[in-house]
Amino acid sequence: MVNIYELFNEGGTIQPAHVQRDMLQKISGALHLGMQEMTATAETGRVQATALERHSQRMMAEHSERARNQLEDLSKLIDQLAAVSAPDRLANEWGQYLRDATERAVLAADILRKRADMFLAHEAAGCPPVLIYDYEIVMDGADQPLPSNYILLKITPPEGQETHDWKRPYIIIDPRAGHGPGIGGFKSDSQVGVALADGHPVYFVAFRREPAEGQYLSYVTRTEAAFVREVMRRHPDAAKPIITGNCQGGWATLLLAATNPDLTGPIVINGAPVATWSGTVGDNPMRYNAGVLGGTWVPMFLSDLGGGIFDGAHLVQNFEMLNPSRTLFRKYTDLFRDADTAEPAFMEFERWWGGFFLLNEPEIRWIVEQLFVGNRLVKNEARIEPGRPVDLKAIRAPIIVFASHGDNITPPQQALNWIVQTYADEHEIRIRGQRIIYMVHEKVGHLGIFVSSKIARREHTEVASTLKTIEALAPGLYEMTIDDIVEQDGKTHFVVGFNERQMSDIRSLSDTLQDERPFAAVARASEVQAQLYDAIVRPAVKTVVTQSAAEASRALHPQRLSRAMMASRNPWMSLLPAAAQQVTENRAKAAAQNPFLAAEALWVQGVEQAIDMWRDTRDMMTENTFFAMWATPWGRSFGATHETRRTLKNADELRSLPEVSQALYNITRGGFAEAVIRMLILLAENRKGVRRDRLERASRVLTQDAPFVALGAERRAMIIQEQTLIATFAPDEAIATLPELLSDEEDRQKALLVVRYIPGAIEEMSPQTLNLLERFHQVLGEPAFTSDVTQDPLAAKPAELANS
Repeated sequence: MVNIYELFNEGGTIQPAHVQRDMLQKISGALHLGMQEMTATAETGRVQATALERHSQRMMAEHSERARNQLEDLSKLIDQLAAVSAPDRLANEWGQYLRDATERAVLAADILRKRADMFLAHEAAGCPPVLIYDYEIVMDGADQPLPSNYILLKITPPEGQETHDWKRPYIIIDPRAGHGPGIGGFKSDSQVGVALADGHPVYFVAFRREPAEGQYLSYVTRTEAAFVREVMRRHPDAAKPIITGNCQGGWATLLLAATNPDLTGPIVINGAPVATWSGTVGDNPMRYNAGVLGGTWVPMFLSDLGGGIFDGAHLVQNFEMLNPSRTLFRKYTDLFRDADTAEPAFMEFERWWGGFFLLNEPEIRWIVEQLFVGNRLVKNEARIEPGRPVDLKAIRAPIIVFASHGDNITPPQQALNWIVQTYADEHEIRIRGQRIIYMVHEKVGHLGIFVSSKIARREHTEVASTLKTIEALAPGLYEMTIDDIVEQDGKTHFVVGFNERQMSDIRSLSDTLQDERPFAAVARASEVQAQLYDAIVRPAVKTVVTQSAAEASRALHPQRLSRAMMASRNPWMSLLPAAAQQVTENRAKAAAQNPFLAAEALWVQGVEQAIDMWRDTRDMMTENTFFAMWATPWGRSFGATHETRRTLKNADELRSLPEVSQALYNITRGGFAEAVIRMLILLAENRKGVRRDRLERASRVLTQDAPFVALGAERRAMIIQEQTLIATFAPDEAIATLPELLSDEEDRQKALLVVRYIPGAIEEMSPQTLNLLERFHQVLGEPAFTSDVTQDPLAAKPAELANS
């Protein structure tokens, strides 16, 4: 630092040396910044080129294949027409088709009329849950000190099924994202059905259409916590409840578990968008909407038009525009094609899809601002209410995350990347005693995660079975895989494995984080826009919007209007019931080989492909517009303040955490229970995975056999966490100090029998497992083993132990 005499020369002017230094610094800084921007611009160009390439390749491959198929169908159609080319026969085929198509049109229109009547009746009833099960209301959020519109339902098991109060209860939280509750119990093959079939009491967190006056999202979280406490009170002999969150209910479950870590048992997160900036370049167009269509001010404005209420129909419309050929065209042409048989399935789904729910403006603003635009939950900056931050590391319950590559609303990156952005690595997950298991399906769509019978019978059934044993799993990060399918006793059984994973395995699902940088600029721009709207525009909007105008805006929403106009109350629809009845009584279907049916199908395919081509082009343009707007030097500078992410600890900092130091201090302390758990953890880490049958044996030993059963769940979890830390940070010392834990000869023999029983038959053991078991025997001074241990040594009789 210079003083005033060194700064100026005798003439009172600045020293030339300082001027030269300043110029050189500026030039150097500009060159350095220029190099950084050139690198960033080149990376942006790479990202955009990758996006264009992936979009183009996918469009070319998909639409070329579809065009080839349509050409083949056209060729077959020409052959069919040639076969009936005689004028009288062609006229006859046309007449049959025309009558058939007219009758199908009448039947389809009548189904739409029934849908409209159902919609109006459902709206008039307040849009109750669409569960197929009977239920009773257990608690009402309206009665809470901070009231909300949420209610707790207890599902009544169907006739022939019985639930047991001593079994761990399930609590299912459905999404409040435009639609109403019920998707988790939409079919008998569902999350609810799987739990009921296994004898578990099932509770369902539903919600009314209108939010409580003055309701905030924090009120909802407090209400859900009260619900969990009530379920625990009702089942004092059961373990802590399992909580399943679907989509929006998934991140709501994370909020609940993070702010109430003492309440929940294992939590299951299905298709939940948590790391909302994440995705894959050339895919997942929904994440770009805020950058192209507007940020937080848009739902604020829509809420003001609704008199302070945000209409969930806006969200439903956004979902439909993701795949318009399916939701706006093919759904109805399929109804027209199968008008004779389509009514039950169509009405069943539309009852849920056509129920539109409302949110208060502060609720939708929190969701958009904190999650979808700000990404604050992942960055550890979210606050559920003033002075109450939400830290996902606070969750102590095991977490199972289910995602799918076929999900166009919540891609796997958004469902999983919060893990790598919250924990430094898999070692920190172990240190904190956490168990995170994830599973990625290849094809199922977003709703299929909740309602697909195939998923319920396979994935949900396996998850339900896993939840019985998950707390016997050593802390860490695992991927759940269905490794084999076995037919036994006329039933299908799935062989499930839990493979240890590293953070790099989750990162490999994504591109580099470079494509997420522009979202920081969008987040800051959204904040600025929201402030300007709140200060300048909002007062004027609120002045002109009346209650009647707000109600009219909801009634005239296209989602509601398109349904209501088809209702029986519309005089133009009065003739439909009689016409449909007459058609049903005198139905004349066209023959399956009628060429005009094939022509109809070909036309539908062509229109569907044209809409899909428009959608794919729109998505490609949206993505490149996003990067052109926000991946610029100005965008990077503007968003720099919002790029910061959670600071993650390095390996040295993790090792110096108090939990690790305490565990290593206790390496020679303990007895039989600590020694057995330590050896089981060492075996699991040695294998880098565990099959569920082995996990079930471990769970049975640790929860049903003495001395483990006397420990209780909390003490057992503490021992598992401590021994995991010892096995992770000092594996050689962990083995060498086993004799100090097992000073009694009988305990040594019994402990070795237990750790041989868990892996199963010797022929199924890997060489690494055999070597580690041999090492256990050597360090404990016991002879080598040659036989299998097929029965639980802690449950076996003394004579059986002697023969092992």
